[in-house]
Amino acid sequence: MIQNMFSMVSSVWTQFNLTGLTLIHLSLFGTALILILVIGLPLGIIAALSPRFSIIIQILNIIEMIPDIALLLLLIPLTGIGATPTIAAAVLYSLLPIVRNTMTGLTIIRPELLEVGSSLGMTSIEILRHIRLPLSLPLIAGGVRTAVVYSMGIVTLGGIIGARGLGAALQAGITRNNMTLILVTGLWIGLLAVFMDACAGLCERFLTNRYGDQS
Repeated sequence: MIQNMFSMVSSVWTQFNLTGLTLIHLSLFGTALILILVIGLPLGIIAALSPRFSIIIQILNIIEMIPDIALLLLLIPLTGIGATPTIAAAVLYSLLPIVRNTMTGLTIIRPELLEVGSSLGMTSIEILRHIRLPLSLPLIAGGVRTAVVYSMGIVTLGGIIGARGLGAALQAGITRNNMTLILVTGLWIGLLAVFMDACAGLCERFLTNRYGDQS
């Protein structure tokens, strides 16, 4: 029975080139995550340093209220189908936890620590670089961990709008009523998500142990 199961999994894996689709899936996910960090961290810093920009959080809250599938469909008229709307949706949907945690992490630093920096003659930029950012890293890492889970989900959903990746294999399984393909792909996506979350969790734990939990 076990041999037959492995044979079925191997057959499906080869027939639908799940190795290639996994690489595409991880490429989409990695691109989205890089963009999330490049955009989210500066937005979080800006929101923390200037209260009038806290409206950024409100806008991102509204975006996150939109169902993920609906967000994908809303982007199609602007970007077409495929990888572009998938990455864009993953970025938009996953920005909130990073921006919010970055802003929170930078604003809850104990005042006495900031006073130490000022007494040493540090400028505001130096205090941000050497005190506020390092101490907020554990909270930022928590936001990244949440964004990892969100992004993996959106990239998977991108299969329904032609983004390829493992979502495309899952969609093919549903269309063809191929339960073996659905199960194999679904389990593999789940394992990848758990692995990514575990890696992000390790980074968060390391940073918490090094810099302490400011929350």
